[in-house]
Amino acid sequence: MDEQLAELAGRVAERLSGKGVMLAAAESCTGGWVAKVCTDLTGSSGWFERGFVTYSNEAKQEMLGVSPRTLATHGAVSEAAVREMASGALARSRARVTLAISGVAGPGGGTDRKPVGTVWFAWATADRLQTQHECFGGDREAVRRAAVITALEGVLEIVGT
Repeated sequence: MDEQLAELAGRVAERLSGKGVMLAAAESCTGGWVAKVCTDLTGSSGWFERGFVTYSNEAKQEMLGVSPRTLATHGAVSEAAVREMASGALARSRARVTLAISGVAGPGGGTDRKPVGTVWFAWATADRLQTQHECFGGDREAVRRAAVITALEGVLEIVGT
């Protein structure tokens, strides 16, 4: 793991451990990269509860309870989808903080409305749900890496100090 990701994951670990809460990640375009970064740290079982890699629409529905109507109406790469992903991860785990990521990492798959690099994020706790949209530049690796960083930074924000 590179130094920036390790440092960021360490800050997340410290913050979650200090609050005594667990994290669950619902990932699509990052394919489990957030979970990998988190579990690369010794002692991560004390603050990282589980990861859901829900790459297909069917997985999003089955594992996280994302509505087929949401996917048909808005698509998997949408604010509506990540809201349901984050809420579903909260309902289907013992975690008290969740994150969700869905995007178009490329090089194909982009459209005029959702170009390559488009990523939606959501973070949820029992009393708060926030979303964020980004359009990252670069190749597939760069988009996915930027998404992991943004997701972990969002955990720090939603958990607070």
